[in-house]
Amino acid sequence: MQKIINIFVEYFSTTAISVLIKLAGAAIVVLVGFFLTNWLIKLMQKSKLFGKIDKSVASFLVSVSNIGLKMVVVITAASILGVPLTAIITVFGTVGVAIGLALQGSLSHLAGGVVILLFRPFKVGDFIDTHSDSGTVESINIFYTKLITPDNREILVPNGQLSNACVINYSNREQRRVDLEFSASYSSDIDTVCKVMLETANAHGLVLKDPAPFARLIRQEDSALIFVLRVWCNSADYWTVSFDMNEQMKKAFDKAGIEIPFPQLDVHTK
Repeated sequence: MQKIINIFVEYFSTTAISVLIKLAGAAIVVLVGFFLTNWLIKLMQKSKLFGKIDKSVASFLVSVSNIGLKMVVVITAASILGVPLTAIITVFGTVGVAIGLALQGSLSHLAGGVVILLFRPFKVGDFIDTHSDSGTVESINIFYTKLITPDNREILVPNGQLSNACVINYSNREQRRVDLEFSASYSSDIDTVCKVMLETANAHGLVLKDPAPFARLIRQEDSALIFVLRVWCNSADYWTVSFDMNEQMKKAFDKAGIEIPFPQLDVHTK
């Protein structure tokens, strides 16, 4: 009986030592692996090549690299514990399918983020309009794009929605055209009005000379002649030129004696 007990004690002692060694090895792999992962991520972020990458792409690469490397560490630790590789792959596959079904919307946002980063319809610093939201792109994350509105509000737009939307990028081109309309009375001379508009536009320091400013009569309304003014400027000067033209054109019309009419209605009585 004592002999049998000794055999069981020896067997369990040997097994326990073996299990403890495997657990210790797995723990060391996890600790060292996570430490090296964090070190590699920091090293990657400090590299000169990484500094040249677009901020939005850099953020995405950091997230993907961090998750990928830590998954490798976990799989290595599990194999040390004796878990078959096929079982690990099966577990990860099952978990992936379950997460995919539970997070279909989030995965569409993830796919949208990948599409945005690959095709780059806009970048950090651009001013965009999605027809529902508009603002300056502050960051492009995996699931959301952060916009800052002109009045300093923060908008988080899901990437899945953004990648399928019609997006207007106002910052992608160096130059933009400012289109403005001005009204004058029917008694005004058309050539004089156009001349005053062109002189005022050409006198502005931010208005480009090439392409040259354009001014013509665009339509005739009930109470006024409507003239259009089209001038080109650098994208950064768009709003300055727009506001200045509105203010300066009013002063120029007043100086030239061009009447800006109010709506009029002729009433005939019998």
